[in-house]
Amino acid sequence: MAEIELEYDRLGSRLRSIGTVVIEYDRMGSRPCRLGPHLLEYDVMGSRLRAIGGVEIDYDRLGSRPCALGDIALEYDRLGSRLRRVGSYELTYDRLGARVRTIGPMTLQYDRLGARPKRVGVPDAGTSLDDDDLTILYFVLYEIERREEEARRR
Repeated sequence: MAEIELEYDRLGSRLRSIGTVVIEYDRMGSRPCRLGPHLLEYDVMGSRLRAIGGVEIDYDRLGSRPCALGDIALEYDRLGSRLRRVGSYELTYDRLGARVRTIGPMTLQYDRLGARPKRVGVPDAGTSLDDDDLTILYFVLYEIERREEEARRR
């Protein structure tokens, strides 16, 4: 199994790259605007991620929870709070249910404090991901960060 490093900025708050794929931020530095060659698009208010490259993200009727990533359906647990599946990729969580451990064949390893993903284990992929896996991985990482940000605001 190969490992892909997730790198963060000096403060450790913003994801800067997934392996060799660089994540660029807007001028204010608060919002990612590019994932390697893929443009990240947001809604008019700039609060919801609308597309990763050409892959659109659809939201539920209330507009608060993503329900599809392009033509890939998203499934949540019974309470609707945790993402359980992205298409054919099942997400598993640690015993307490707080941290995502696997995304299909990809495994997330966390830093020493266990606060943020630090590496992604990928079977037989070398040191890079194909576009679909990169999109799914980034989407899940983005959702993890978004939910943590919402929890901090409460």
